[in-house]
Amino acid sequence: MIFCVEKLFKVYNLCFCWIFQASIVEFDPSHNTCCVYDEKLPKMVVFKEILEFMKRLPIQKALTNQHNVFKSHIERFWKNAKYDEESKVITSIVSLNGEDKEIVITKQLVRELLDFPDDENSPTKFPERMVKGCMLRMGYNGPLNSANYSKACFSKPYKFFIHSVIHAPSHRKGGYDVMRDYQMCMVTTLVSKKMYNFSKIIFHYMKENIT
Repeated sequence: MIFCVEKLFKVYNLCFCWIFQASIVEFDPSHNTCCVYDEKLPKMVVFKEILEFMKRLPIQKALTNQHNVFKSHIERFWKNAKYDEESKVITSIVSLNGEDKEIVITKQLVRELLDFPDDENSPTKFPERMVKGCMLRMGYNGPLNSANYSKACFSKPYKFFIHSVIHAPSHRKGGYDVMRDYQMCMVTTLVSKKMYNFSKIIFHYMKENIT
């Protein structure tokens, strides 16, 4: 029996908690933290200008949407999660009101439920020159030939923007001070308003967490 995946995402918040695997990852509430863009908070006043930009981002739901989620739900999902290479889906068993339910997750479901503005043909990589050019336009003052760009080498508003990208729609379990290649591409696409396959990246790392 296949359980309605949309309801599962609303209750368990799986896409924001996809890094947790009960057998190997210690539960940490700081993982995949959702963003709060409340300009009324005293510490947010300095980010007023960048917040106006961030509120217009096309991945707003993935960054800010919040649901109550329980540690036991996440652990049970990952404990039973399997990836089917032939059908390209992730399946698992969860318990709802004492009854086991099968759920099926695909790239398309990730796309629909988080309102990602991408499609199957959207890119997941950009030319190195394009990414470096974007970083320079954002005021990056660190070494350009580094494999990972440091968040500390940007101005404070962009640090906040990058911090949001690193914490919310990524699989990072630590090392929040640097961007990996796919995160640099995420930042590039959001700043330059280009298409990017967020759905494929999230699904890929969900799959990698299993296999």
